[in-house]
Amino acid sequence: MTEEFKIIDKEDIALLKFPQTDVLDDVDEIKTRISEINRALSLGNLEHSKIKILFEDTESKKMVDTTVWGVTDKNVMLKQGVMIPIHRIYKLF
Repeated sequence: MTEEFKIIDKEDIALLKFPQTDVLDDVDEIKTRISEINRALSLGNLEHSKIKILFEDTESKKMVDTTVWGVTDKNVMLKQGVMIPIHRIYKLF
């Protein structure tokens, strides 16, 4: 699955544009995504562990290897205030 995702630097995410639509349409996948986000937040805060985030902007599917520092109701927060909208994330591992 990850071969169709282009690796991107965390610093470049701030330059991306994100549509308002959700990349997932299955209710179970959306629930799984929330669980993965909460797990990534715990790993980031407790162990400073990096995780891979698979997401999509207006142009293509991308992957970043980073630490999750925070979560709001709409965004996953990375270092330096970089944010990825939750509705644009496919998977975190």
